[in-house]
Amino acid sequence: MITLLSGLRFSVKVWLLSAAALIATASAASLPEESRTPGGIAIIPLEGTDMNKRPNAWYRSHRVMVTPTQGTYLQNKAPWAAVIGLPLNIKPADSQHMVANGKDYYFSVEPKEYKAQYLTIKNKKHVNPDPAQVERWKVEKAEMTAAFTAWRDANPITEFILPAKGRFSSPFGLKRFYNNQARNPHSGLDIAAPQGDPIWAPAPGVVTAVGNYFFNGNTVILDHGNGLTTMYCHMSKINVKVGDKVNTLDNLGLIGKTGRVTGPHLHWSVSLNNTRVDPLLFVKEH
Repeated sequence: MITLLSGLRFSVKVWLLSAAALIATASAASLPEESRTPGGIAIIPLEGTDMNKRPNAWYRSHRVMVTPTQGTYLQNKAPWAAVIGLPLNIKPADSQHMVANGKDYYFSVEPKEYKAQYLTIKNKKHVNPDPAQVERWKVEKAEMTAAFTAWRDANPITEFILPAKGRFSSPFGLKRFYNNQARNPHSGLDIAAPQGDPIWAPAPGVVTAVGNYFFNGNTVILDHGNGLTTMYCHMSKINVKVGDKVNTLDNLGLIGKTGRVTGPHLHWSVSLNNTRVDPLLFVKEH
């Protein structure tokens, strides 16, 4: 027993040291990985702006995160950069338009083809819900949309650590088919892990929504400021409440299989200007 406990303490100590190194890396000046594709991120340097005053930027009627470029590859080009989430349903042929401090910025998007995934769901109601369940989902969706569209001024966060340890079972953007019926593309990253494993905050934030949702199961939403929001679904247990302020590695809850699932896992979604984007674009260490 003593040997087992010693080994456990050593493993935990090594893991915490590794996590601390990741946090230190995340706190340094950085930008997400740019991918001007559907479901990706466009980083637009705002040249000619006042380095002492953060510009306001807008894209598709949503306010956009603007971050200082100090310490990044854009530092010598512009003092600020807009970090824009690009919708999965965007049409790459169309020119994209952003406005910052009254100035127009145009950019293009490259096409990207995502793979298809076919899943068998035992609970048929999670594929074809009845009218009462549809009404329930509409209420839950409105609550989540309110969290995704909220704006809170804060120091920009542009890098995350992974919120759970496990295999990436379903990547972002997959074309989803439930019981051979086409549904919306996969808007997050699935991390498969044993039931009861911990889920931790990937960066500082504020809990803005907690609930048991029809499709998502037990869910937590974190607001990281400046239009950046993360969501955690299918949890077996929730350990936070609305209004809680969390720091990196604070425990949010436990891995579960609530809602529409085929097994225990975490569905992790990242929203930028009310647009779901590939979470791994914010993660330097996979």
